[in-house]
Amino acid sequence: MNLFYILAVFIISFFLIETTFFTNFSILDASSPWQFGFQDPATPVMEGIITFHHDLMFFLIVICVFVMWLIFRIIVLFNSKANPVAIKFVHGTFIEVVWTIIPALVLIIIAIPSFSLLYSMDECCDPSITLKAVGHQWYWHYEYSDYETSNGDSLTFESYMISEDDLEFGDFRLIEVDNRVVLPTNTHIRLIVTSADVIHCWAMPSFGVKLDACPGRLNQTSVFIKREGVFYGQCSEICGVNHGFMPIAVEAVSLSDYVSFIISKLEDF
Repeated sequence: MNLFYILAVFIISFFLIETTFFTNFSILDASSPWQFGFQDPATPVMEGIITFHHDLMFFLIVICVFVMWLIFRIIVLFNSKANPVAIKFVHGTFIEVVWTIIPALVLIIIAIPSFSLLYSMDECCDPSITLKAVGHQWYWHYEYSDYETSNGDSLTFESYMISEDDLEFGDFRLIEVDNRVVLPTNTHIRLIVTSADVIHCWAMPSFGVKLDACPGRLNQTSVFIKREGVFYGQCSEICGVNHGFMPIAVEAVSLSDYVSFIISKLEDF
């Protein structure tokens, strides 16, 4: 009975730890001090990633508790004091079949939602907007490929990190930029990522996007932002001495505000 209570307390403690560390109680679209869990999702893909992670944690906790219980039973019951005369059997056909089939079934249960999630991350629906991000040492160059200026060129701009001396009250250190990417909500967006020099990585945790920017190669993914807000990310590939100083900031707005932004940008050229 004491062992039962110990296992019950152990399982409850694991679930409390998982809930504490991996559940946020407020909107979190940028990293926070001592953060351990995910940023809040803004896309269906990130919602799927977080849900899949929590499902995996359930299996992990159950398996860890069961294995530790087995180890404890072996230490307590199978020793020279408890059993001075060793039993001379070496095989158990039934138990070997069980511990082969059950892990296989667990892997199948895990694989089915993971395949669905991977497919949704690779799926590129009919996009309404195309955004191209080009990594440079050490800043990002953005191109709205669907719009042309009066010169016939695409709408482009550079995005640099704001230095600490120029930060305003409430700005985030090392992740604020002078030109944010503005994208509409509830719209299918195609993101194309490449690089002009070395390998970079366009990573946005709230979107569930982490796409390598490789020289001479175009990588693409789709983004569908469900809510308005300002979302922050960083280059996640070691791209040189200033790797930690090329942040990403995306401002998600309504479709009407996005149209106003594009019109104002085109008028500036």
